[in-house]
Amino acid sequence: MSGMEDMIVFASNLVAAADDTLAAARRHSALIATVESCTGGLVGAVLTSVPGSSDAVYGGFITYSNEAKARLGVPAPLIERHGAVSEEVARAMAEAGAAAVGGRTVAVAITGVAGPGGGSPDKPVGLVHFAAHFDGVTLHTRHEYGDIGRDDVRAVSAAEALSLTIRALDQRGSPAI
Repeated sequence: MSGMEDMIVFASNLVAAADDTLAAARRHSALIATVESCTGGLVGAVLTSVPGSSDAVYGGFITYSNEAKARLGVPAPLIERHGAVSEEVARAMAEAGAAAVGGRTVAVAITGVAGPGGGSPDKPVGLVHFAAHFDGVTLHTRHEYGDIGRDDVRAVSAAEALSLTIRALDQRGSPAI
């Protein structure tokens, strides 16, 4: 065995997005924290695949279960009321991640239905909510990717999370969106 079978290789566009995100964090003297559910650590993995990323990446939280979300600081009643896949929970995940780390931290959160199962008429497979919190401002975005396959939902979600992180860093001091 050459060992290559165990190597993880990310698409070049995802690595480029990670590099851009790290550069934005450095410009703002911020650390990045990830709070991931449906991506299961993919955003953190692609960020740390970039050499030298340790100066801009704090680490991450994989909050796959509702219990993990609650332990991080997302109020359980909020999860019960809106469901784990919701704008409210995504925002709370990002804010809890930033609070857990402290300092100049940008926290990005992802929660969604990657599939192939688990969807419902209100929350179909491919629905993903994103939030990023920095300097008291939380941004949110929502995408419905459709049933494009679990791996593809996770990959496009990682790219969107990186993009939202840059927007949060560059909009510091703006009113909440």
